[in-house]
Amino acid sequence: MTIPVPPTTPPFEPRKPDLIVLRDPAEAPPPLVDSFQRRITYLRLSVTDRCDLRCSYCMPERMTFLPKKDVLTLEELYDLATGFIARGVTKIRITGGEPLVRRDIIDLFTALGRRLGHDLAELTLTTNGTQLAEHAEALAKAGVRRVNVSLDTLDRAKFAALTRRDMLPQVLEGIAAAKAAELKVKLNAVALKGVNEHELPDLIAWGHAQGHDVTLIEVMPLGDVEEERLDQYLPLDNVQHELERRWTLKPLAFSTGGPARYVEVAETGGRLGLITPHTNNFCASCNRMRVTATGQLYPCLGGGEQVDLRAALRSDNPEANLAAALDEALRIKPEKHHFRMDARGADPALTRHMSMTGG
Repeated sequence: MTIPVPPTTPPFEPRKPDLIVLRDPAEAPPPLVDSFQRRITYLRLSVTDRCDLRCSYCMPERMTFLPKKDVLTLEELYDLATGFIARGVTKIRITGGEPLVRRDIIDLFTALGRRLGHDLAELTLTTNGTQLAEHAEALAKAGVRRVNVSLDTLDRAKFAALTRRDMLPQVLEGIAAAKAAELKVKLNAVALKGVNEHELPDLIAWGHAQGHDVTLIEVMPLGDVEEERLDQYLPLDNVQHELERRWTLKPLAFSTGGPARYVEVAETGGRLGLITPHTNNFCASCNRMRVTATGQLYPCLGGGEQVDLRAALRSDNPEANLAAALDEALRIKPEKHHFRMDARGADPALTRHMSMTGG
């Protein structure tokens, strides 16, 4: 007896799959330059607000996610990305939520990966690692060369308490799979007072021993969570001071195009990044914009300014309206963020979560 094979959903193909146009410079759209003369070359594109973890500094336990109908389709995400590329964006980071929980997301990586070596220099992603073991080889095949994996602790019980999910083994398996697929891994750890501050040296040492860069991040006041932000906040100046009592830290000129400043840890031979929105503001060199899974562009992570790109994409003249929307985003991009961590209950004044904004 022959068992019928169920029909398969055809893979996502952009409407213009071979649109790699090398324009005459005289005909090219103007680059993205804001009113403070900062050139935008880096897009952080969220593909979903959904996540399979519930990190306490990111979202509440009972998080309400967006209806799927509100989220951009893969085709729309591709069209939006190509609109940014046409204006000079050369690096795209796929974010979430957790990007790898989105169905058929590898098809978007594959489509964007076709542009690598033409008008796109780098395609990468930030992930919590839980789904990475399944997708690492496909990501590498699509052209991804680097991934950022969020990992705040190597203690399984503490990981389960912090993320409200007992999934550390899956994350470690994902990191190992990424390494096996020859993806360069950077571990991102949010420094949390009274939670992981005393194990940060061990996390750094472990990551460097595995051949991974490690970046520490100050907690950012985005979204309503159960805990008081000031109780979580650990200034990285304090962390660096403690690390210097143990190790020799050598400043590096190295950059991946993001906000981190880097040092080399002489004793481990590895790189350590520090992202310090509070203690050492990095806004003067900002080259980034963020777009949510619903197509809302936030020119500044710490600002309320936004532009609706979904409306432009779904209009009768999407190319012209997207160009106009990007011009508006450049006009309203603020000089710097206004996060405050100097008083209990200070800010955010922003109620949107990082998972909605795009990490």
